[in-house]
Amino acid sequence: MATGDPGLDPELDLALSLAPGGPDRLTLPCFLEDVAERFASRVALRFGDVDVTYAALAESSSTLAAALVDAGVERGDRVALLIANRPEWVVAFFAATHVGAIVVPVNTFATPDEREYILDHADAKVLLMQQHLAGRDFVAELRASHPEFASAKPEELALPSVPSLRRIVCLDSSDAGSWPSAIEAWSSFVTGTSSEARTRADAVAAAITPTDDGLLIYTSGTTDRPKGVLHAHRAAVIQSWRFAEMLGLVTEDVIYTAQPFFWTAGISMSLGATLGVGAMLLVQEVFEPGAALDCVERERATTVHAWVHQEKAMAEHPSAAGRDFEALHRVEFDSPLAPLAGLEEDVWGIHASYGMTETFTLVSALPTWASAEDRTRNSGVALPGMEIRIVDPENGRALGVDESGEVIVRGVTLMKGYWKVPLENALDADGFFHTGDGGRIDARGRLHWTGRLSGILKTGGANVSPLEVEKSVADLPGVRAAIAVGVPHPTLGEAIALCVVPTAGSTVDLDLVRARLRERLAAYKVPREVLIVDEADAPTTGTQKLRSDALRTLAEARLSAGRVEIAGHVYAAEEGGERE
Repeated sequence: MATGDPGLDPELDLALSLAPGGPDRLTLPCFLEDVAERFASRVALRFGDVDVTYAALAESSSTLAAALVDAGVERGDRVALLIANRPEWVVAFFAATHVGAIVVPVNTFATPDEREYILDHADAKVLLMQQHLAGRDFVAELRASHPEFASAKPEELALPSVPSLRRIVCLDSSDAGSWPSAIEAWSSFVTGTSSEARTRADAVAAAITPTDDGLLIYTSGTTDRPKGVLHAHRAAVIQSWRFAEMLGLVTEDVIYTAQPFFWTAGISMSLGATLGVGAMLLVQEVFEPGAALDCVERERATTVHAWVHQEKAMAEHPSAAGRDFEALHRVEFDSPLAPLAGLEEDVWGIHASYGMTETFTLVSALPTWASAEDRTRNSGVALPGMEIRIVDPENGRALGVDESGEVIVRGVTLMKGYWKVPLENALDADGFFHTGDGGRIDARGRLHWTGRLSGILKTGGANVSPLEVEKSVADLPGVRAAIAVGVPHPTLGEAIALCVVPTAGSTVDLDLVRARLRERLAAYKVPREVLIVDEADAPTTGTQKLRSDALRTLAEARLSAGRVEIAGHVYAAEEGGERE
Protein backbone atom coordinates (compact mmCIF):
# COMPACT_ATOMS: atom_id res chain seq x y z
CA MET A 1 0.00 0.00 0.00
CA ALA A 2 1.30 3.48 -0.81
CA THR A 3 0.76 6.75 1.00
CA GLY A 4 1.81 10.23 0.01
CA ASP A 5 1.77 11.63 -3.51
CA PRO A 6 5.24 12.56 -4.80
CA GLY A 7 4.01 12.89 -8.38
CA LEU A 8 2.56 16.44 -8.39
CA ASP A 9 5.77 18.49 -8.22
CA PRO A 10 6.30 17.88 -4.48
CA GLU A 11 9.45 20.00 -4.41
CA LEU A 12 7.50 23.05 -5.56
CA ASP A 13 4.72 22.25 -3.11
CA LEU A 14 7.18 22.02 -0.23
CA ALA A 15 9.00 25.18 -1.24
CA LEU A 16 5.84 27.22 -1.46
CA SER A 17 4.57 25.99 1.90
CA LEU A 18 7.80 25.96 3.88
CA ALA A 19 10.67 27.90 2.29
CA PRO A 20 10.72 31.53 1.16
CA GLY A 21 11.62 32.28 -2.43
CA GLY A 22 10.47 29.16 -4.24
CA PRO A 23 12.07 25.80 -5.10
CA ASP A 24 15.36 27.25 -6.35
CA ARG A 25 16.13 28.37 -2.77
CA LEU A 26 16.32 24.82 -1.45
CA THR A 27 20.12 24.94 -1.18
CA LEU A 28 22.19 25.39 1.97
CA PRO A 29 23.81 28.68 0.82
CA CYS A 30 20.35 30.08 0.06
CA PHE A 31 19.02 28.83 3.39
CA LEU A 32 21.69 30.68 5.36
CA GLU A 33 21.30 33.79 3.22
CA ASP A 34 17.53 33.81 3.76
CA VAL A 35 17.63 33.41 7.55
CA ALA A 36 20.59 35.78 8.00
CA GLU A 37 18.82 38.51 6.05
CA ARG A 38 15.59 38.06 7.97
CA PHE A 39 17.04 37.69 11.49
CA ALA A 40 20.39 39.50 11.15
CA SER A 41 20.68 41.00 14.63
CA ARG A 42 19.20 38.10 16.58
CA VAL A 43 21.40 35.57 18.38
CA ALA A 44 21.56 32.33 16.42
CA LEU A 45 23.96 30.35 18.63
CA ARG A 46 24.91 30.65 22.29
CA PHE A 47 28.00 28.68 23.30
CA GLY A 48 28.78 29.38 26.94
CA ASP A 49 29.35 33.13 27.08
CA VAL A 50 29.85 33.42 23.29
CA ASP A 51 26.93 34.70 21.21
CA VAL A 52 26.84 34.45 17.42
CA THR A 53 24.23 36.50 15.61
CA TYR A 54 22.68 35.45 12.33
CA ALA A 55 24.61 38.18 10.50
CA ALA A 56 27.90 37.15 12.12
CA LEU A 57 27.26 33.52 11.25
CA ALA A 58 26.79 34.41 7.59
CA GLU A 59 29.88 36.65 7.57
CA SER A 60 32.12 34.06 9.25
CA SER A 61 30.91 31.39 6.85
CA SER A 62 31.62 33.66 3.89
CA THR A 63 35.15 34.34 5.17
CA LEU A 64 35.90 30.65 5.65
CA ALA A 65 34.39 29.86 2.23
CA ALA A 66 36.85 32.27 0.63
CA ALA A 67 39.71 30.64 2.55
CA LEU A 68 38.63 27.23 1.25
CA VAL A 69 38.66 28.58 -2.30
CA ASP A 70 42.18 29.98 -1.74
CA ALA A 71 43.17 26.54 -0.42
CA GLY A 72 42.09 24.92 -3.67
CA VAL A 73 38.74 23.45 -2.64
CA GLU A 74 36.56 22.97 -5.69
CA ARG A 75 32.99 21.94 -6.34
CA GLY A 76 32.47 18.29 -5.41
CA ASP A 77 35.52 18.04 -3.12
CA ARG A 78 34.92 16.52 0.30
CA VAL A 79 35.50 18.67 3.39
CA ALA A 80 35.46 16.71 6.66
CA LEU A 81 34.45 18.23 10.01
CA LEU A 82 35.86 16.78 13.23
CA ILE A 83 34.35 19.38 15.54
CA ALA A 84 31.88 19.08 18.40
CA ASN A 85 28.67 21.08 18.82
CA ARG A 86 30.10 24.59 18.78
CA PRO A 87 29.77 27.64 16.51
CA GLU A 88 32.77 26.69 14.37
CA TRP A 89 31.04 23.51 13.24
CA VAL A 90 28.11 25.57 11.95
CA VAL A 91 30.41 28.09 10.27
CA ALA A 92 32.39 25.30 8.59
CA PHE A 93 29.24 23.48 7.50
CA PHE A 94 27.81 26.45 5.66
CA ALA A 95 31.22 27.56 4.34
CA ALA A 96 31.95 24.20 2.73
CA THR A 97 28.53 23.98 1.10
CA HIS A 98 28.93 27.60 -0.08
CA VAL A 99 31.83 26.56 -2.31
CA GLY A 100 30.06 23.46 -3.61
CA ALA A 101 32.00 21.02 -1.46
CA ILE A 102 30.40 17.93 0.06
CA VAL A 103 30.42 18.13 3.87
CA VAL A 104 31.56 14.98 5.68
CA PRO A 105 30.66 15.27 9.39
CA VAL A 106 32.94 12.96 11.38
CA ASN A 107 31.58 11.27 14.50
CA THR A 108 33.55 12.74 17.40
CA PHE A 109 33.09 9.45 19.30
CA ALA A 110 34.80 7.49 16.53
CA THR A 111 38.00 5.62 17.33
CA PRO A 112 41.14 6.58 15.39
CA ASP A 113 40.64 3.54 13.15
CA GLU A 114 37.02 4.44 12.45
CA ARG A 115 37.97 8.04 11.73
CA GLU A 116 40.75 6.99 9.34
CA TYR A 117 38.32 4.78 7.46
CA ILE A 118 35.80 7.61 7.05
CA LEU A 119 38.41 10.12 5.85
CA ASP A 120 39.85 7.64 3.38
CA HIS A 121 36.56 6.22 2.14
CA ALA A 122 35.15 9.72 1.61
CA ASP A 123 38.33 10.85 -0.19
CA ALA A 124 38.38 13.89 2.08
CA LYS A 125 40.51 16.74 0.72
CA VAL A 126 40.36 19.05 3.75
CA LEU A 127 39.88 18.26 7.44
CA LEU A 128 38.60 21.03 9.71
CA MET A 129 38.99 19.95 13.32
CA GLN A 130 39.52 20.80 16.96
CA GLN A 131 42.24 19.42 19.19
CA HIS A 132 40.74 18.66 22.59
CA LEU A 133 37.39 17.07 23.37
CA ALA A 134 36.19 15.05 26.36
CA GLY A 135 39.67 14.04 27.43
CA ARG A 136 40.85 13.16 23.94
CA ASP A 137 43.59 14.88 21.94
CA PHE A 138 42.76 14.46 18.26
CA VAL A 139 46.07 16.02 17.18
CA ALA A 140 48.00 13.50 19.27
CA GLU A 141 45.92 10.68 17.78
CA LEU A 142 46.68 11.87 14.25
CA ARG A 143 50.37 12.21 15.08
CA ALA A 144 50.45 8.67 16.41
CA SER A 145 48.79 7.33 13.27
CA HIS A 146 50.87 9.37 10.83
CA PRO A 147 54.60 9.78 11.55
CA GLU A 148 54.84 11.66 8.23
CA PHE A 149 53.39 14.66 10.05
CA ALA A 150 56.75 15.52 11.51
CA SER A 151 58.15 16.85 8.24
CA ALA A 152 55.09 17.46 6.02
CA LYS A 153 54.04 20.94 4.93
CA PRO A 154 50.35 21.88 4.68
CA GLU A 155 50.41 22.23 0.90
CA GLU A 156 52.40 19.02 0.49
CA LEU A 157 50.55 16.70 2.87
CA ALA A 158 50.74 13.07 1.73
CA LEU A 159 49.43 10.39 4.07
CA PRO A 160 49.51 6.83 2.71
CA SER A 161 46.34 5.81 4.57
CA VAL A 162 44.41 8.95 3.51
CA PRO A 163 45.97 9.81 0.14
CA SER A 164 43.35 12.40 -0.84
CA LEU A 165 43.88 14.60 2.25
CA ARG A 166 45.74 17.81 1.45
CA ARG A 167 45.00 20.28 4.28
CA ILE A 168 44.31 19.98 7.99
CA VAL A 169 43.06 23.08 9.80
CA CYS A 170 42.64 23.05 13.57
CA LEU A 171 40.88 25.46 15.92
CA ASP A 172 43.37 27.60 17.78
CA SER A 173 44.77 26.01 20.92
CA SER A 174 47.34 26.80 23.58
CA ASP A 175 49.13 23.65 22.37
CA ALA A 176 49.47 24.97 18.82
CA GLY A 177 53.21 25.49 19.27
CA SER A 178 53.70 21.74 19.52
CA TRP A 179 51.57 20.85 16.51
CA PRO A 180 53.10 19.00 13.57
CA SER A 181 53.95 21.43 10.79
CA ALA A 182 51.26 19.91 8.57
CA ILE A 183 48.48 21.31 10.78
CA GLU A 184 47.38 24.89 10.16
CA ALA A 185 45.81 27.15 12.78
CA TRP A 186 42.25 28.20 12.02
CA SER A 187 42.93 31.91 12.63
CA SER A 188 45.84 32.05 10.20
CA PHE A 189 43.95 29.97 7.63
CA VAL A 190 41.13 32.52 7.38
CA THR A 191 43.35 35.60 7.62
CA GLY A 192 44.07 37.52 4.44
CA THR A 193 41.48 35.88 2.21
CA SER A 194 41.24 37.73 -1.07
CA SER A 195 38.23 39.61 -2.40
CA GLU A 196 38.66 37.61 -5.57
CA ALA A 197 38.25 34.38 -3.58
CA ARG A 198 35.02 35.70 -2.07
CA THR A 199 33.74 36.56 -5.52
CA ARG A 200 34.55 33.09 -6.78
CA ALA A 201 32.94 31.46 -3.74
CA ASP A 202 29.77 33.51 -4.20
CA ALA A 203 29.64 32.58 -7.87
CA VAL A 204 29.81 28.89 -7.00
CA ALA A 205 27.11 29.28 -4.35
CA ALA A 206 24.81 31.00 -6.83
CA ALA A 207 25.19 28.13 -9.29
CA ILE A 208 24.38 25.34 -6.80
CA THR A 209 21.06 23.58 -7.39
CA PRO A 210 18.84 21.85 -4.80
CA THR A 211 19.71 18.40 -6.19
CA ASP A 212 23.49 18.91 -6.09
CA ASP A 213 25.53 16.71 -3.75
CA GLY A 214 25.79 18.40 -0.36
CA LEU A 215 26.41 16.01 2.52
CA LEU A 216 28.00 12.63 3.11
CA ILE A 217 26.77 11.23 6.42
CA TYR A 218 28.41 8.09 7.79
CA THR A 219 26.20 5.72 9.71
CA SER A 220 26.54 2.14 10.87
CA GLY A 221 24.74 -0.32 8.64
CA THR A 222 24.44 -4.08 8.62
CA THR A 223 28.05 -4.42 7.43
CA ASP A 224 31.19 -4.15 9.51
CA ARG A 225 32.08 -0.69 8.20
CA PRO A 226 29.95 2.48 8.28
CA LYS A 227 28.18 3.45 5.09
CA GLY A 228 28.49 6.87 3.52
CA VAL A 229 24.99 8.21 2.83
CA LEU A 230 25.08 10.87 0.11
CA HIS A 231 22.43 13.58 0.31
CA ALA A 232 21.47 16.50 -1.89
CA HIS A 233 21.23 20.04 -0.52
CA ARG A 234 17.45 19.95 -0.64
CA ALA A 235 17.22 17.05 1.82
CA ALA A 236 18.78 19.06 4.64
CA VAL A 237 16.94 22.27 3.74
CA ILE A 238 13.50 20.68 3.34
CA GLN A 239 13.85 18.84 6.63
CA SER A 240 15.00 22.00 8.40
CA TRP A 241 11.92 23.93 7.24
CA ARG A 242 9.80 20.85 7.92
CA PHE A 243 10.97 20.42 11.52
CA ALA A 244 10.45 24.12 12.22
CA GLU A 245 6.84 23.69 11.16
CA MET A 246 6.22 20.25 12.70
CA LEU A 247 7.69 21.27 16.07
CA GLY A 248 5.70 24.49 16.14
CA LEU A 249 8.77 26.64 16.77
CA VAL A 250 8.61 30.45 16.94
CA THR A 251 11.22 33.19 16.83
CA GLU A 252 11.16 33.71 20.60
CA ASP A 253 12.12 30.08 21.32
CA VAL A 254 15.31 29.17 23.15
CA ILE A 255 16.33 25.63 22.24
CA TYR A 256 18.81 23.41 24.04
CA THR A 257 20.24 20.48 22.09
CA ALA A 258 22.31 17.47 23.03
CA GLN A 259 21.92 16.02 19.53
CA PRO A 260 25.33 15.89 17.82
CA PHE A 261 25.65 17.85 14.59
CA PHE A 262 27.37 14.92 12.87
CA TRP A 263 24.04 13.11 12.48
CA THR A 264 20.99 14.17 10.50
CA ALA A 265 18.75 14.95 13.49
CA GLY A 266 21.31 17.38 14.85
CA ILE A 267 21.56 19.10 11.48
CA SER A 268 17.86 19.43 10.66
CA MET A 269 15.86 19.03 13.87
CA SER A 270 18.20 21.04 16.11
CA LEU A 271 20.23 23.39 13.94
CA GLY A 272 18.18 23.90 10.78
CA ALA A 273 14.78 24.18 12.44
CA THR A 274 16.08 26.70 14.97
CA LEU A 275 17.67 28.87 12.28
CA GLY A 276 14.55 28.59 10.14
CA VAL A 277 12.46 30.54 12.65
CA GLY A 278 15.17 32.88 13.89
CA ALA A 279 15.30 31.33 17.36
CA MET A 280 18.39 30.79 19.55
CA LEU A 281 20.17 27.44 19.83
CA LEU A 282 22.09 26.59 23.00
CA VAL A 283 25.07 24.35 22.28
CA GLN A 284 27.62 22.54 24.45
CA GLU A 285 30.60 20.48 23.31
CA VAL A 286 29.74 17.47 25.43
CA PHE A 287 26.64 16.36 27.27
CA GLU A 288 26.93 16.42 31.05
CA PRO A 289 23.61 16.36 32.92
CA GLY A 290 24.49 18.98 35.52
CA ALA A 291 25.86 21.41 32.93
CA ALA A 292 22.84 20.76 30.71
CA LEU A 293 20.49 21.57 33.61
CA ASP A 294 22.42 24.76 34.34
CA CYS A 295 22.12 25.84 30.72
CA VAL A 296 18.41 25.02 30.40
CA GLU A 297 17.56 26.87 33.62
CA ARG A 298 19.87 29.87 33.14
CA GLU A 299 18.79 30.53 29.55
CA ARG A 300 15.12 29.74 30.21
CA ALA A 301 15.03 27.16 27.43
CA THR A 302 11.61 26.48 25.95
CA THR A 303 12.63 23.29 24.12
CA VAL A 304 15.02 20.42 24.81
CA HIS A 305 16.31 18.05 22.16
CA ALA A 306 17.99 15.07 23.84
CA TRP A 307 17.84 11.29 23.82
CA VAL A 308 15.64 9.72 26.47
CA HIS A 309 18.57 8.40 28.47
CA GLN A 310 20.06 11.91 28.53
CA GLU A 311 16.78 13.36 29.75
CA LYS A 312 16.70 10.66 32.43
CA ALA A 313 20.23 11.55 33.52
CA MET A 314 19.19 15.21 33.79
CA ALA A 315 16.04 14.42 35.75
CA GLU A 316 17.90 12.16 38.18
CA HIS A 317 20.80 14.57 38.73
CA PRO A 318 21.09 15.60 42.41
CA SER A 319 20.67 19.26 41.47
CA ALA A 320 17.50 18.78 39.40
CA ALA A 321 14.95 19.23 42.17
CA GLY A 322 13.90 22.77 42.84
CA ARG A 323 15.19 24.27 39.62
CA ASP A 324 13.13 26.79 37.70
CA PHE A 325 11.98 25.19 34.45
CA GLU A 326 8.86 27.30 34.05
CA ALA A 327 9.81 28.29 30.47
CA LEU A 328 10.26 24.69 29.34
CA HIS A 329 7.17 23.40 27.57
CA ARG A 330 8.30 21.47 24.49
CA VAL A 331 9.18 18.09 25.92
CA GLU A 332 7.33 14.81 25.65
CA PHE A 333 4.72 14.26 28.36
CA ASP A 334 6.34 10.92 29.19
CA SER A 335 9.80 12.49 29.37
CA PRO A 336 11.60 12.31 32.74
CA LEU A 337 11.87 16.11 32.42
CA ALA A 338 8.09 16.63 32.23
CA PRO A 339 7.50 16.67 36.01
CA LEU A 340 10.34 19.17 36.47
CA ALA A 341 8.73 21.40 33.84
CA GLY A 342 5.37 21.12 35.61
CA LEU A 343 3.57 19.62 32.61
CA GLU A 344 0.07 18.51 33.55
CA GLU A 345 -1.28 17.23 30.26
CA ASP A 346 -0.01 15.75 27.01
CA VAL A 347 -0.33 18.54 24.44
CA TRP A 348 2.95 18.21 22.50
CA GLY A 349 4.97 15.29 21.18
CA ILE A 350 7.17 14.13 18.30
CA HIS A 351 6.99 10.38 18.95
CA ALA A 352 4.42 9.83 16.17
CA SER A 353 7.12 9.87 13.50
CA TYR A 354 9.42 7.61 11.52
CA GLY A 355 12.67 8.27 9.71
CA MET A 356 16.32 7.35 9.21
CA THR A 357 19.65 8.68 7.99
CA GLU A 358 18.86 7.58 4.44
CA THR A 359 15.86 9.95 4.35
CA PHE A 360 17.55 12.71 6.35
CA THR A 361 15.21 12.00 9.28
CA LEU A 362 11.43 12.22 8.81
CA VAL A 363 9.50 10.12 6.32
CA SER A 364 6.23 10.19 8.24
CA ALA A 365 4.95 12.18 11.19
CA LEU A 366 2.01 13.92 12.81
CA PRO A 367 2.28 17.53 13.97
CA THR A 368 3.49 17.80 17.53
CA TRP A 369 0.26 19.59 18.45
CA ALA A 370 -1.97 16.71 17.29
CA SER A 371 -4.07 15.25 20.09
CA ALA A 372 -2.42 12.78 22.41
CA GLU A 373 -4.88 10.12 21.26
CA ASP A 374 -3.93 10.64 17.62
CA ARG A 375 -0.19 10.56 18.42
CA THR A 376 -0.35 7.31 20.37
CA ARG A 377 0.78 3.95 18.97
CA ASN A 378 1.54 5.06 15.41
CA SER A 379 4.32 6.70 13.40
CA GLY A 380 2.25 9.27 11.57
CA VAL A 381 1.42 9.67 7.89
CA ALA A 382 3.73 10.06 4.92
CA LEU A 383 4.89 13.66 4.64
CA PRO A 384 4.50 15.74 1.45
CA GLY A 385 6.89 14.54 -1.21
CA MET A 386 7.42 11.17 0.47
CA GLU A 387 5.92 7.78 -0.34
CA ILE A 388 5.71 4.71 1.87
CA ARG A 389 4.79 1.19 0.81
CA ILE A 390 4.55 -2.07 2.69
CA VAL A 391 5.78 -5.11 0.75
CA ASP A 392 6.34 -8.78 1.35
CA PRO A 393 10.06 -8.96 2.27
CA GLU A 394 10.41 -12.29 0.49
CA ASN A 395 9.01 -11.45 -2.94
CA GLY A 396 8.43 -7.67 -2.95
CA ARG A 397 4.66 -7.98 -3.46
CA ALA A 398 2.77 -4.85 -2.39
CA LEU A 399 0.58 -5.46 0.66
CA GLY A 400 -2.75 -3.95 1.62
CA VAL A 401 -4.29 -2.19 4.59
CA ASP A 402 -3.09 -3.54 7.94
CA GLU A 403 -0.96 -6.22 6.30
CA SER A 404 2.47 -6.44 7.92
CA GLY A 405 5.63 -6.52 5.87
CA GLU A 406 8.75 -4.49 5.07
CA VAL A 407 8.65 -0.69 4.96
CA ILE A 408 10.03 0.78 1.73
CA VAL A 409 10.27 4.51 0.99
CA ARG A 410 11.10 7.05 -1.69
CA GLY A 411 10.72 10.80 -2.11
CA VAL A 412 12.37 14.20 -2.14
CA THR A 413 14.61 13.70 0.91
CA LEU A 414 15.72 10.17 0.08
CA MET A 415 19.48 9.79 -0.25
CA LYS A 416 21.13 9.96 -3.65
CA GLY A 417 22.75 6.64 -2.78
CA TYR A 418 25.55 5.10 -0.76
CA TRP A 419 29.00 6.48 -1.48
CA LYS A 420 30.95 4.20 -3.84
CA VAL A 421 28.05 1.76 -4.07
CA PRO A 422 26.18 1.30 -7.39
CA LEU A 423 22.75 2.89 -7.15
CA GLU A 424 21.05 -0.35 -8.18
CA ASN A 425 22.54 -1.96 -5.08
CA ALA A 426 20.88 0.61 -2.83
CA LEU A 427 17.48 1.21 -4.46
CA ASP A 428 15.08 -1.05 -6.30
CA ALA A 429 14.00 -0.58 -9.92
CA ASP A 430 11.24 1.84 -8.88
CA GLY A 431 13.59 3.99 -6.82
CA PHE A 432 12.41 2.69 -3.43
CA PHE A 433 14.76 2.17 -0.51
CA HIS A 434 14.11 -1.06 1.38
CA THR A 435 14.53 -0.10 5.02
CA GLY A 436 14.78 -3.52 6.63
CA ASP A 437 12.08 -2.36 9.07
CA GLY A 438 8.78 -4.09 9.63
CA GLY A 439 5.46 -2.27 9.67
CA ARG A 440 1.93 -1.84 8.41
CA ILE A 441 -0.28 1.01 7.23
CA ASP A 442 -3.79 1.30 8.66
CA ALA A 443 -6.99 2.48 7.00
CA ARG A 444 -6.23 6.08 8.04
CA GLY A 445 -2.91 5.99 6.21
CA ARG A 446 -0.87 5.87 9.41
CA LEU A 447 2.32 3.89 9.58
CA HIS A 448 2.80 1.44 12.44
CA TRP A 449 6.46 0.53 12.89
CA THR A 450 6.79 -2.97 14.35
CA GLY A 451 10.54 -3.43 14.62
CA ARG A 452 13.63 -4.10 12.54
CA LEU A 453 13.75 -7.02 10.17
CA SER A 454 17.51 -6.54 9.77
CA GLY A 455 20.09 -7.12 12.46
CA ILE A 456 21.01 -3.48 13.08
CA LEU A 457 21.11 -2.49 16.75
CA LYS A 458 19.95 0.89 18.01
CA THR A 459 21.17 2.05 21.39
CA GLY A 460 20.81 5.52 22.84
CA GLY A 461 19.63 6.83 19.48
CA ALA A 462 22.68 5.52 17.59
CA ASN A 463 22.84 2.72 15.03
CA VAL A 464 25.44 0.04 15.74
CA SER A 465 26.47 -2.75 13.40
CA PRO A 466 26.49 -6.08 15.29
CA LEU A 467 29.08 -7.40 12.82
CA GLU A 468 31.46 -4.57 13.68
CA VAL A 469 31.17 -5.40 17.39
CA GLU A 470 31.62 -9.13 16.75
CA LYS A 471 34.67 -8.72 14.53
CA SER A 472 36.46 -6.67 17.17
CA VAL A 473 36.93 -9.75 19.39
CA ALA A 474 36.75 -12.57 16.84
CA ASP A 475 40.54 -13.04 16.80
CA LEU A 476 40.94 -13.40 20.58
CA PRO A 477 42.20 -16.71 21.98
CA GLY A 478 39.49 -19.20 22.85
CA VAL A 479 36.66 -17.36 21.07
CA ARG A 480 34.73 -19.65 18.75
CA ALA A 481 32.08 -17.02 17.99
CA ALA A 482 30.74 -13.75 19.32
CA ILE A 483 27.21 -12.54 18.66
CA ALA A 484 26.06 -9.01 19.55
CA VAL A 485 22.37 -8.68 20.41
CA GLY A 486 20.12 -5.86 21.58
CA VAL A 487 18.02 -6.38 24.68
CA PRO A 488 15.12 -4.00 25.42
CA HIS A 489 15.99 -1.06 27.66
CA PRO A 490 13.55 1.66 28.79
CA THR A 491 15.85 4.61 28.07
CA LEU A 492 18.50 3.31 25.65
CA GLY A 493 15.95 1.56 23.43
CA GLU A 494 18.30 -1.39 23.28
CA ALA A 495 21.29 -2.27 25.44
CA ILE A 496 23.99 -4.19 23.60
CA ALA A 497 25.01 -7.53 25.04
CA LEU A 498 27.78 -9.67 23.56
CA CYS A 499 27.34 -13.43 23.75
CA VAL A 500 30.74 -15.14 23.53
CA VAL A 501 30.92 -18.85 22.74
CA PRO A 502 34.30 -20.40 23.68
CA THR A 503 35.95 -23.06 21.56
CA ALA A 504 35.73 -26.57 23.02
CA GLY A 505 37.99 -26.94 26.03
CA SER A 506 38.97 -23.26 26.10
CA THR A 507 38.45 -20.49 28.62
CA VAL A 508 37.80 -16.94 27.49
CA ASP A 509 39.46 -14.09 29.39
CA LEU A 510 36.58 -11.67 30.00
CA ASP A 511 38.91 -8.84 31.01
CA LEU A 512 40.74 -9.22 27.70
CA VAL A 513 37.44 -9.23 25.79
CA ARG A 514 36.30 -6.02 27.49
CA ALA A 515 39.66 -4.35 26.95
CA ARG A 516 39.62 -5.24 23.24
CA LEU A 517 36.08 -3.88 22.86
CA ARG A 518 37.09 -0.57 24.46
CA GLU A 519 40.21 -0.40 22.32
CA ARG A 520 38.54 -1.03 18.96
CA LEU A 521 35.09 0.49 19.31
CA ALA A 522 33.68 3.94 19.96
CA ALA A 523 32.31 4.16 23.49
CA TYR A 524 28.64 4.02 22.48
CA LYS A 525 29.25 0.76 20.56
CA VAL A 526 30.87 -1.10 23.48
CA PRO A 527 28.49 -3.80 24.80
CA ARG A 528 27.05 -3.10 28.22
CA GLU A 529 27.35 -6.75 29.18
CA VAL A 530 29.51 -9.68 28.02
CA LEU A 531 28.05 -13.15 28.55
CA ILE A 532 29.83 -16.47 28.17
CA VAL A 533 27.57 -19.02 26.48
CA ASP A 534 28.71 -22.67 26.49
CA GLU A 535 28.70 -24.32 23.10
CA ALA A 536 26.18 -26.88 24.31
CA ASP A 537 23.78 -24.07 25.26
CA ALA A 538 24.31 -22.00 22.12
CA PRO A 539 21.17 -22.20 19.93
CA THR A 540 21.95 -22.96 16.29
CA THR A 541 20.12 -23.37 13.00
CA GLY A 542 20.00 -26.59 11.02
CA THR A 543 23.23 -25.50 9.32
CA GLN A 544 24.93 -24.91 12.67
CA LYS A 545 24.81 -21.12 12.47
CA LEU A 546 24.26 -19.37 15.77
CA ARG A 547 20.74 -17.95 16.08
CA SER A 548 20.85 -14.32 17.17
CA ASP A 549 17.13 -14.27 18.02
CA ALA A 550 17.48 -17.18 20.44
CA LEU A 551 20.68 -15.70 21.88
CA ARG A 552 18.81 -12.46 22.49
CA THR A 553 16.20 -14.37 24.50
CA LEU A 554 18.95 -16.18 26.38
CA ALA A 555 20.73 -12.89 27.12
CA GLU A 556 17.53 -11.32 28.46
CA ALA A 557 16.95 -14.35 30.69
CA ARG A 558 20.53 -14.18 32.04
CA LEU A 559 20.26 -10.47 32.77
CA SER A 560 16.93 -10.96 34.50
CA ALA A 561 18.11 -13.94 36.53
CA GLY A 562 21.12 -11.97 37.72
CA ARG A 563 19.14 -8.78 38.25
CA VAL A 564 21.80 -7.00 36.24
CA GLU A 565 21.66 -3.23 36.22
CA ILE A 566 22.40 -1.38 32.97
CA ALA A 567 22.21 2.43 32.81
CA GLY A 568 19.85 2.69 35.77
CA HIS A 569 17.55 -0.15 34.75
CA VAL A 570 17.51 -3.44 36.66
CA TYR A 571 16.46 -6.48 34.64
CA ALA A 572 14.05 -8.61 36.66
CA ALA A 573 12.87 -12.17 36.13
CA GLU A 574 9.22 -11.16 35.77
CA GLU A 575 10.02 -9.01 32.71
CA GLY A 576 10.57 -11.98 30.44
CA GLY A 577 11.65 -11.46 26.87
CA GLU A 578 8.70 -9.48 25.55
CA ARG A 579 9.36 -6.41 23.41
CA GLU A 580 6.90 -3.55 23.48
